[in-house]
Amino acid sequence: MRTRPNHLVAPALLTVLLVGCSASGPAAAPARDAVPTRAAQPEYDAPESEARAEGAQVQAEAAAPVADDAAPMAQPAPPPPVAAPMAQPAPPPPAAAPMARAPIAPAPVAPGGRATTAGSPAPRPSQATAAPAPKKAAPVPPHVVTTRPAGASAAVAVPAPEPQSSESYQDYGVNPVEDPQRDRFSTFAIDVDTASYAIARRKILDGALPPYQAVRAEEFLNYFDYGYPSPATGPFAVHLAAAPSPFTAGHHLVRVAVQGKRVAAKDRTPVHLVYLVDTSGSMQAPDRIGLAKKSLKMLTETLKPGDTVALCTYAGSVREVLAPTGIEGKGRILAALDDLTAGGSTAMASGIDLAYSLAERTLVKGHVNRVIVLSDGDANVGPTSHEEILKTIKRARDKGITLSTVGFGQGNYKDVMMEQLANQGDGNYAYIDSDAQARRVFSEQAGGMLEVIARDVKIQVEFDPNVVKSYRLIGYENRNVADRDFRNDRVDAGEIGAGHSVTALYDVELKGPAARGEGASPIVVRLRHKAPLGSDRAEETTFKMAPGAVAATFDAAPADLRFAAAVAGFSEILRRSPHARAWRLADVERIARGAASSKGDQQELIALVRRAGAIAGGRTDAVASKTTN
Repeated sequence: MRTRPNHLVAPALLTVLLVGCSASGPAAAPARDAVPTRAAQPEYDAPESEARAEGAQVQAEAAAPVADDAAPMAQPAPPPPVAAPMAQPAPPPPAAAPMARAPIAPAPVAPGGRATTAGSPAPRPSQATAAPAPKKAAPVPPHVVTTRPAGASAAVAVPAPEPQSSESYQDYGVNPVEDPQRDRFSTFAIDVDTASYAIARRKILDGALPPYQAVRAEEFLNYFDYGYPSPATGPFAVHLAAAPSPFTAGHHLVRVAVQGKRVAAKDRTPVHLVYLVDTSGSMQAPDRIGLAKKSLKMLTETLKPGDTVALCTYAGSVREVLAPTGIEGKGRILAALDDLTAGGSTAMASGIDLAYSLAERTLVKGHVNRVIVLSDGDANVGPTSHEEILKTIKRARDKGITLSTVGFGQGNYKDVMMEQLANQGDGNYAYIDSDAQARRVFSEQAGGMLEVIARDVKIQVEFDPNVVKSYRLIGYENRNVADRDFRNDRVDAGEIGAGHSVTALYDVELKGPAARGEGASPIVVRLRHKAPLGSDRAEETTFKMAPGAVAATFDAAPADLRFAAAVAGFSEILRRSPHARAWRLADVERIARGAASSKGDQQELIALVRRAGAIAGGRTDAVASKTTN
């Protein structure tokens, strides 16, 4: 399980599920004193209708030239004539100006410094342990958008429009800048979820920027295959590198990358899968039930002799569609998938109970036993209490049955629920927005879902206070682990599947000779993990960054680090990080262009960044003009 404070899970799920079928969000939770807050933030002030285009245009746009390639990277570029998305809002007009309104009030704050959003849950205080809490996220000051009404001579601050959908996302805040003199350790759990990037892509292709709460930087980073070398021995290899930041002068980006070993399909452990498909009325659209059926057919085609599949559904009632069936009966499995239709209300808890009952029929110690839930998350759980459904998932996990979630659809999508179910089930969380994404998750990368190579993987990065002045982890806000729990093997963490890679970036300010690429190494990295089977005692491995791994210039850094920097910059801008106010999408695009390989996903990012800039109205080059005209 990817670790987060316990109080964020059950109550959060309770609130989301209670409102799952309602079009309106829940009442805001009361704020707590002395907790960092993240203010409610408006949508970008940008023309959306002009930016709409066919999704196929994205790949074509990736090859187009950029007008401002010669702009320097080390210093933030001066703002273009049209305000960039992260530019500071214009000052309010004098009190007498027409239409002037007060700035937006801060959002309610849940315990732990995480602001809640419309439709997302308000966590309750944990009843558990006296261990120190993970590091709190930094507060984000309030923002306002500016509009210029007809005839007005100055920009006027107005509140952002209310969201029109019932989607639910959780804001986990932004990690603070740390002083290694006071805290030299950064500890977090592995995360290999990728749903956030796919959700953002769909929003951008549909002509809108994603809600900032939907953007999780680590899921953007871990969406991409950077081509890290496989380990020579053991379950994973660690690759460390650093270079001057292309966004903030005087800072460096330090990359910690973990590459899991790759396992050939013929050598894979047998798997016993239960497909649990939401067939409620909200899943009727082709991009929901239709895409879910295609996805499961792709996964079924990757299975081999010795694997089994069972199929059940939930809507107004639950149904066992197919008893556990060996892959030699693949025709029956595919026919059962073909017959699925959607309609009715939703009772997820009963469906999960049935799925686990089917999973227990084929439970084999040493094999992979997994339930895969496919849903838009817009569900109630039926008569079972919300605490009980989480206890059910935990009991099954302790028996060796894990649970992954796969999300579909938009408008009523419940990201919080889908992420937390996978978290409780020690599984992965993905979002499917297209046939291509289904192929990526269920065919090309199926090995990562079907084969676990290391359990409860925790990373602890130690920063030398003689070399490092400050550091900040980009992303992983809801994966933070208390430093003292790094060697507590009872604390759950994340799993690495076959072929999975995990990338973390730190924004670091170095001291003296180290800032010039000379002198001592800035970090030491320690990993703890348990074997996929057998003992629950973890092994620990130490890796020290060599001074030579710090590139003298950003352009001299490895291409994989430079591309990861572009991905991180994109996510920081989209999630409105206070550390990225001066960063520009044009710079992100330029960095990505200079570092991207020919892989389709990397080329796609370039076009998405450009498209996001056009939607935001903050681009002045020819590409943006072409997109918006």
